Amino acid sequence: MSKGIFITATDTDAGKTFVTSLIVEALRKQGIQAGYYKAALSGGYYEGDKLIPGDAKEVLTRAGIEEEYDKCVSYTFETAVSPHLASQIEGRPIKLHKIKRDYEALSKRYEYITVEGSGGIICPIQVSDTEVILLEDIIKLLELPVVIVARAGLGTINHTILTVAYIRQLGIPIKGIILNEYEIGNRLHEDNRQMIERLSKVEVIATIPRMKCKEKQVELDIEKLVELYS
Repeated sequence: MSKGIFITATDTDAGKTFVTSLIVEALRKQGIQAGYYKAALSGGYYEGDKLIPGDAKEVLTRAGIEEEYDKCVSYTFETAVSPHLASQIEGRPIKLHKIKRDYEALSKRYEYITVEGSGGIICPIQVSDTEVILLEDIIKLLELPVVIVARAGLGTINHTILTVAYIRQLGIPIKGIILNEYEIGNRLHEDNRQMIERLSKVEVIATIPRMKCKEKQVELDIEKLVELYS
């Protein structure tokens, strides 16, 4: 079985997909068989008659992985809302046993798997009269440590510290924090980094520059990157 980490975030659109793509790409450039998985994805789009999970396509394309989308995403919804609501609207309930089965199938084929979450840590995944599944339930199901992606700008101290506190309360290991859209020399961004580390006692293990371009890389040496999965 492979080793894995779970990429969560302080909020939706914090940069989980982009950061995940950088991590998977970095591993594969070192000859490591690295794979990608996402349990539930909303906001898919059609190419012809095929529903495309955009996040998965971005990661697989950048990392150079030739994989069928339905092998690395268990549930893809067209409706661009929280997975629990997309599931209700489209009449397709999300089942934990399928998520577990799909993840384990990938685990037999890759050395390391980077799992991308949906939204923030308390994102509802499935809600019915008899069941409530949150993102945290998937993390516990897969027994993975987490890396938190946060924005570098104003408001990130509050969002990040609250996220760290909630995850700790769940007993889920935190491997580190990655600040996205970070500007070296920006006093606010640099102070945010210092305050997040001081108040959370969690290391900011990497920063990602503001501009998204093909030349950008995750600022982690390969040994430290691999350690995240241990």
